[in-house]
Amino acid sequence: MKITVMAVGRIRPPFAAAESHYRKMLGGKQSVEVVEVKDDAALIRRIDPGCDLVALEAGGSAMTSEEWARWLDQRRRAGRKVMILVGGPAGLPAEVRKKVGDRVSLGPQTMAHQLARVVLLEQIYRSAKILAGENYHL
Repeated sequence: MKITVMAVGRIRPPFAAAESHYRKMLGGKQSVEVVEVKDDAALIRRIDPGCDLVALEAGGSAMTSEEWARWLDQRRRAGRKVMILVGGPAGLPAEVRKKVGDRVSLGPQTMAHQLARVVLLEQIYRSAKILAGENYHL
């Protein structure tokens, strides 16, 4: 299964190093592509209708690491590509929110959208470790 994280805006320090770290850690565990787009209009143009579209937003379903793993495993078993959409500081545009099938959250707190990208990749990494039967608390 391929996961695409499509994010509005460019990752900047200090978040860039953490994102790079998790992308490297994901290397042989899970195929994840991070696509950065300039603005909401570019995000809308780049959406792949052949993917399960997922919005990362505060009002979405919050999951434990084990629930993330099960959620991703269901999509993997269905043979689906997943595109997780991360908005900019203002969130995702209404037009995009109407197209998504799932809404997921990293919890009820507010965080910088660049930090959310790092936490998202960390949860995908943790899920990949769980699905591989590896210790994921390290």
